[in-house]
Amino acid sequence: MKKSLRQYLKEGGSLGSLGERPAKRPAGEPFPCQAAAVYARQVAGLAERLRRIGVRDVTVGVSGGLDSTLAVLVATGAFETLGLAREGIHVYTMPGFGTTKRTKGNAGKLCEGLGLKLETIDITRACRQHFKDIGHDGKTPDVTFENAQARMRTLILMDKANMTGGIVLGTGDLSEIALGWCTYNGDHMSMFGVNSGVPKTVVRKVCAWWADEGPGLASPVAARAVRDIVATPVSPELVKGQVTEDTLGPYALHDFFIWNFIVNGLGRRELGAAARRFFRGVYGKELIAKTLETFLVRLVTQAFKRNCAPDGIRVFPFDFSPGEGGWHIPSDMPRDTLL
Repeated sequence: MKKSLRQYLKEGGSLGSLGERPAKRPAGEPFPCQAAAVYARQVAGLAERLRRIGVRDVTVGVSGGLDSTLAVLVATGAFETLGLAREGIHVYTMPGFGTTKRTKGNAGKLCEGLGLKLETIDITRACRQHFKDIGHDGKTPDVTFENAQARMRTLILMDKANMTGGIVLGTGDLSEIALGWCTYNGDHMSMFGVNSGVPKTVVRKVCAWWADEGPGLASPVAARAVRDIVATPVSPELVKGQVTEDTLGPYALHDFFIWNFIVNGLGRRELGAAARRFFRGVYGKELIAKTLETFLVRLVTQAFKRNCAPDGIRVFPFDFSPGEGGWHIPSDMPRDTLL
């Protein structure tokens, strides 16, 4: 046990869910599922939430990326289940400094194909004013430059939801939540996380199914957009040329680590060895080791985001919701706990 962890426990610190990890089992393929069943669970979960709280309007920010696409697809399914008109699905695209023509175009085609009225609200002018107000030069592409855009979008979505009496649907997925790959009080925040129980690799799988085998068969324009979205590299597009997996490492590796750490109880050494076997010929040893360290550090250091995140829909045996049954650890656990 690390010296820092011993001291933390001596001072009364808690292990949270780390103290309830299962006995070690052989590594397995992560998040086994049928895409149609995942989509159905999300649709049913959102429909149930809307019915119980008596809300007939939802607000979604549509970027032309994977997560927001799935959130919109789930919303249309839930509204169909409840017999609600799609006019209650309020969609907004909010281009910023890193938005590309490809993603903006796909957001438009997706909503057009689904019969949704997409409103464009450019955030660049508001962000420039904000940068001026706080004394930022508005040019340096630092964390403030990035996070200000994410928080501006959330501010807009929250206010738009207030105008209709509806709720903001969170688009962040289980992988992003585990890694804390979101802006605190920006895209981190919503009123209900429709994707929070679905990892990134499964988000891609469900979107592809929707377009090729599911409801997209009746919506060819939307289906074409979804196919191109599935083929687009994952990026928050807060600065030009940004690609998430260049920074974090492959989501396929992260989802493998998440599943086998939490479900199969594997530690650092076992996770590394299992990943080298499982991804032989796909990822090299150095990339696997680097991605594993990123996972183990961020799982601990980003707990503060998970511990005050919105609730959502549990699809697999676990999620990271702060409510009952969610996998959790304290926010002040030592950074090197899992190293």
